[in-house]
Amino acid sequence: MNKKVAIHHYEGDFSDRWIEYCKEYNIEYTLVDCYQNDIIETLKEYDVLFWSWNLSHYESLQFARELTYALEKMGKKVFPDFKTSYYYDTKVGQKYILEALEVPLIPSYVFYQKEAAKTWASNTVFPKVFKLSGGAGAMNVKLCRDLKQANKFIDTAFGKGFSQVDRVVWFQDRIKKFKLKPSKESAIKLIKSLGRLLVPTQKEKVMAREKGYVYFQEFIPNNTHDIRVIVIGNKAFALKRLCRENDFRASGSGNIVYDKDQIDTRCIEVSFETSKKLDVQCMSYDFVFDQKNEPLIVEMSYHFSPYAYDICEGYWDENLQWHDKEINPQYMMIENII
Repeated sequence: MNKKVAIHHYEGDFSDRWIEYCKEYNIEYTLVDCYQNDIIETLKEYDVLFWSWNLSHYESLQFARELTYALEKMGKKVFPDFKTSYYYDTKVGQKYILEALEVPLIPSYVFYQKEAAKTWASNTVFPKVFKLSGGAGAMNVKLCRDLKQANKFIDTAFGKGFSQVDRVVWFQDRIKKFKLKPSKESAIKLIKSLGRLLVPTQKEKVMAREKGYVYFQEFIPNNTHDIRVIVIGNKAFALKRLCRENDFRASGSGNIVYDKDQIDTRCIEVSFETSKKLDVQCMSYDFVFDQKNEPLIVEMSYHFSPYAYDICEGYWDENLQWHDKEINPQYMMIENII
């Protein structure tokens, strides 16, 4: 393997294992800084760039897609590539592409005019799920119980808008996670979230408020969990996430089941088919089941928790054959590219 590899390193993210892989297999690599003004000039001598940018690094959301597209025009390989990252952290965008590809998506509704939104709300059935287009871990997801609450969301969406960081909800979530799994790490995160109640984050100061649109999805009752499937190349692995206590949301609950026999393989099949249609390197899909027990995609993301999947018992190939082998998602990523 003679390719020259560049890695943008975020400690505690995918890049930790990318570096481990390169060291283990004697692949020459260089750490680069994609935020530098001369990054195009720097990367001219490299063949591949690995950069796991995500919404935790809010600055990257301003330019990562544009830089990726430019590098691909130079003939470079990038992970994630433009197709893989294009619909990252944009649930509204995901609605359009999944509908266009006729993928089984949970019914979703977006409006860009206040009166159109209110007319729809007056003629629909509640509850519905209200979401902002961006956000992870169910932070910007709320249950809209009735028309009065829907109109309140709509008025805010076409008025002052919503902060991309809900500090109160974030603090409440950290309390729940600490109670679920008390540890030094969860205690530190709880203390930090308490500080956020008093002092706005830099992201809040810099990022614009979400406004000018409103987005809802159908609420499917009696779901106790969702299924998260991740497809990397020709391999797929999955886990079951139980809903939070007294809550309809499973994302970010931290209550995970790794038993492969509890994974509906229809979700695996749909995930492979969707990744082929999207032509992506890596994608996670979240599924719930409707009242006819049919799996529906709720949303998708190329990025996910770096180490949560190590306990998965193995993976499925494209023929839905099971392989009882150790899972290392980041090694899969780099092997799929180089």
